[in-house]
Amino acid sequence: MNYTYNSPIGELLICYDDAHITGVYFDRDGDGEYAANPVLLRCIGQLDEYFAGARREFDLPLRPVGTDFQMAVWRALQDIGYGQLQNYGDIARAIGKPKAPRAVGGANNKNPISIIIPCHRVIGASGKMVGYGGGLWRKEWLIQHEKRG
Repeated sequence: MNYTYNSPIGELLICYDDAHITGVYFDRDGDGEYAANPVLLRCIGQLDEYFAGARREFDLPLRPVGTDFQMAVWRALQDIGYGQLQNYGDIARAIGKPKAPRAVGGANNKNPISIIIPCHRVIGASGKMVGYGGGLWRKEWLIQHEKRG
């Protein structure tokens, strides 16, 4: 099931099942049907709070699907604090694969649950904004939003 959520940075397609959020995507079409699903309602409420600057952590049941490596990267992303930034090498070291920053970048790019699994908090080793599936302007917006919070 999916629902189109209107955010300050464009429409987000929230995908969910009966008990989990399975995806949050930019620039994807869905049926946009609203269902009184408790998980969807919690997700909408928490996204509203996040964009209003009133929420720093998400507390939602997530079910991303990926390889073991991707799952390790996505777990590590969730350890990056609100308003904090890390680079791909930091994440590679955190998951015990210090020579895999490029692979971390690939896993970051495949993150199915944008914002909630905060891949926007990962920058290049030089400190530059690099790669974001939703577009660099959204990554910059999210980072600035969290700096203001």
